[in-house]
Amino acid sequence: MKLGLVNMDFDYARDFGASHSTGYERLLYDCMVGDATLFQRADMVEAGWSVIQPLLDVWKALPARGFPNYPSGSWGPKEADDLMERDGRAWRDIEMEEFAARNSARHQRRKLDLHKGRVWWPIAT
Repeated sequence: MKLGLVNMDFDYARDFGASHSTGYERLLYDCMVGDATLFQRADMVEAGWSVIQPLLDVWKALPARGFPNYPSGSWGPKEADDLMERDGRAWRDIEMEEFAARNSARHQRRKLDLHKGRVWWPIAT
């Protein structure tokens, strides 16, 4: 295997000579010209719902037992932590890592400023 640097700079307008359209522009244009390739036929939509609706009906009739649900915005259920701990792993606490990094940077600036004979006090943000 050979590894090397690759230029990943992509500019649609530069590479294709025109700006790209949004998805809605494309769909509206296809509707106007009668191109149905990006649209599902009604019978296919009905066939899809005929597969999914029985599942939805069962889920509605029989609420999940022991389902580890959790409130929006939380770190998730305790069961997720337990799952990771079984293998000796743990979820990363991104918020705490960012907090520690910010405070470490403030601490380093404070040490540098004290070294230069200035006093620097951090202001909570």
